[in-house]
Amino acid sequence: MLEIRPCADDTDKEISLAIYNEVVPEEAVSLREVREFEAVQIETADFLAMLDGETVGAVAAGISHARPQTAQTFLTVLPEKRRQGIGSALYAEISAWARGRGATELQARIQEREQESIAFAERRGFRVLSRDTRLVLDLTDLAPAPVDPPQGIEIVRWADRPELARGLHEVTFEANPDVPGSEDWAGEPFEVWEEMHRPPLMFAAVAGDEVVGFAELFVTDARPGVATHMMIGVKREWRKQGIAGALKRAQIAWAKENGYEQMQTANELRNEPIRRLNEQLGYREAPGRVEVRGPLAASG
Repeated sequence: MLEIRPCADDTDKEISLAIYNEVVPEEAVSLREVREFEAVQIETADFLAMLDGETVGAVAAGISHARPQTAQTFLTVLPEKRRQGIGSALYAEISAWARGRGATELQARIQEREQESIAFAERRGFRVLSRDTRLVLDLTDLAPAPVDPPQGIEIVRWADRPELARGLHEVTFEANPDVPGSEDWAGEPFEVWEEMHRPPLMFAAVAGDEVVGFAELFVTDARPGVATHMMIGVKREWRKQGIAGALKRAQIAWAKENGYEQMQTANELRNEPIRRLNEQLGYREAPGRVEVRGPLAASG
């Protein structure tokens, strides 16, 4: 018998997370990151799928301030348990939850190698928003290049300059919507944004007292030795001056100095400037992912 039930406690959440990390090891996270994600969402949910008493799948979702009409969804079924209606049942459950909280659609990332999962989404009316190439840089024998920022630009960490917080937040409103596939990004209130990011992992490009760019890293105990580039953004009037390159070189140098062995990133195929930059820095391609968005399952 198939049963879908909400996670009742941290033990259930750990089971849900273990399934996600097994199915998507490229994006594995720890319970710490789950809690950080939940803390900055408007609403969150986490469900387990049980088949004859065995946990075989899970779905978690969050509704953010930046896209309140969309539930960001993480649906996973163990490969050996697929084609038994488990994914469909989880999709129906999370759709009912999202509908009850005013959301009108779901959004999810699917690994490029998961062609069966992409087909599952397409059959239900999901469309591809973006296609990301995954890129990897081996730091083991790398001698990091000098940061070498443009004249008049200083690269600093937010942890060392806490007064830059509001300037960093301001840059997101120019940078984030310019990423292909993120045109509808509406931003978060400052207090929410501040809670979402870790100062030691955020780098700022500063011209005088003005923050003109930023770059963020992500690290997790679930992927030891790996530092992941998150968003990198520069104010429009400051672009094409080498600021993004300086920010990225500062991140690489920091990661190497702090004992990380590999850097990862994912770039949308249409984002040609950052793809060229990563190629110049020596990143190599790995299997990517797609971002899809689609309708809620029919009610009833």
